[in-house]
Amino acid sequence: MGVVRKVTRRRFLKLALAGVVEAGALTCGGWGYATAVEPNWLALERVDVPLHGLPTALEGFTIVQLSDLHRGPEVAQEDIERAVGLALRQEADLAVLTGDFVSRSADNAASCAEALAPLVDTGEVLACLGNHDHWTHADTVAGALAGVGIAVLRNAACEVADGLWVAGVDDVWERHADLGEALAGVPSGAAVVLLAHEPDYADVVASDGRVGLQISGHSHGGQVRWPFFGPPVLPYLATKYYAGRYRVGDMWLYVNRGVGLISPAVRFNCRPEVTLLTLREGGV
Repeated sequence: MGVVRKVTRRRFLKLALAGVVEAGALTCGGWGYATAVEPNWLALERVDVPLHGLPTALEGFTIVQLSDLHRGPEVAQEDIERAVGLALRQEADLAVLTGDFVSRSADNAASCAEALAPLVDTGEVLACLGNHDHWTHADTVAGALAGVGIAVLRNAACEVADGLWVAGVDDVWERHADLGEALAGVPSGAAVVLLAHEPDYADVVASDGRVGLQISGHSHGGQVRWPFFGPPVLPYLATKYYAGRYRVGDMWLYVNRGVGLISPAVRFNCRPEVTLLTLREGGV
């Protein structure tokens, strides 16, 4: 794939829309498929990840991930509820949410949190914030999530099982991420999973050496992906790692394509995603 350059959000939307218009012209029913079918066609991705330092007793520990819900004009509460239903059916040990809960207004946070609340009934739910949460009102979004029992990790960490820690950094784009603060209370040698909305932050995290797995979103997978070529354009801080599992130094990274989307509300060859990550012993 050729070099994908950093672009502004405005240019990202224009190029994505142009790509889908072309798809509609080339494919029978392409526009209808990209606007009405694929955005609602949730995929369940099952991924095994070796995690350095994982205790033997936690072999097979499962984490279900939802990302980029974008409750707002393009994503209804019912769309989020459908993704939550798929996540619940996985009966995972832990649920994580990797940012961008709302679009356009923090007023959408309450209905997003309401849709996510059933996850809390079955176990612990941890979250980090994304750039859109900060572009609306981060404290409002975090407060709505906390109100239904979701723990928002803003440069903080917690132990979710004996010897397994999950940390979360606040948004990287808005320069609120502090990896040192997030990992300050984590004991040396512990198995560590980091929630970070923007995937390209992985280069910083891998160089630190304490995290075995970073879980991210942000990219939406590009929303439009041409066969054999990939996405024509990607957002800032998701140009290097934009979808799926990567090895970054001695660390693993997984990038979720997201549940929601931003305007133009299209997906082409890039289905929305719920991820089930299964942790395995070892770091290779």
